[in-house]
Amino acid sequence: MSAYLKNSLTWQESWDRQQQAFMPDREERFAAMLTAVAAVTGGEPPRLLDLAGGTGAISLRTLARFPGAQVTVLDQDPVLLTIAESSLRDRATIVDADLGDPGWRAKLPPEPFDAVLTATALHWLPVERVSALYAEVREVLRPGGVFANADRMEEEGLPELSRKLHDHAEAEREARYATGAATSWAQWWALAAADECLAPKAAERERIYPSDRHSQEWTPPASWHVETLRAAGFREAGLIWRGGMDAAVAAIR
Repeated sequence: MSAYLKNSLTWQESWDRQQQAFMPDREERFAAMLTAVAAVTGGEPPRLLDLAGGTGAISLRTLARFPGAQVTVLDQDPVLLTIAESSLRDRATIVDADLGDPGWRAKLPPEPFDAVLTATALHWLPVERVSALYAEVREVLRPGGVFANADRMEEEGLPELSRKLHDHAEAEREARYATGAATSWAQWWALAAADECLAPKAAERERIYPSDRHSQEWTPPASWHVETLRAAGFREAGLIWRGGMDAAVAAIR
């Protein structure tokens, strides 16, 4: 990993603003997932894996809600991991691993986790890889531990309304960008690539991820995730949050 960023807080806040502009209910999904964590741990500080955790947004909120929590951030993006390492310092374990490789679990601390949380990330993986990943996640959880995934998961019974919700959200998003209140995804990455400290990491990122990665998104309905989690061996799975086109599913080992 790189040396700590001097302006890591600025970059962390900038990332949060960009993500919040894209997903106004971002904090609500985080809160719902952390409430599920509190439920399975009795409110005690959890051992938590922030899967595909990027800048460590979930980890920071976990530490704020559960002082004393042991958190691990796993991601492959060198830009986001640099920000995570600088923001979290010695409060988290940072793991650089590719979730496309089943060997990612070998890089984790040996003790099982109370919870594994991920948000707005797994849609980059192919369908067959997500199915296998769910079974792998189960193996790093303790019995009774919880896994939660928040992402784009349309409601199958509302196809027309889902299209209208999508169009409405996109119009509001573009309006926010137009005011300059927040940067868009593309603008944020352009700024990161121009930063003296992050530029080498941005170049490394370009080598890791193909330029057409965004065209490869795969966003099945929540029912697919629930069925796949049960097939992966979780003893129960279901929906714990919904906000328009997005939802969070949870499963118990």
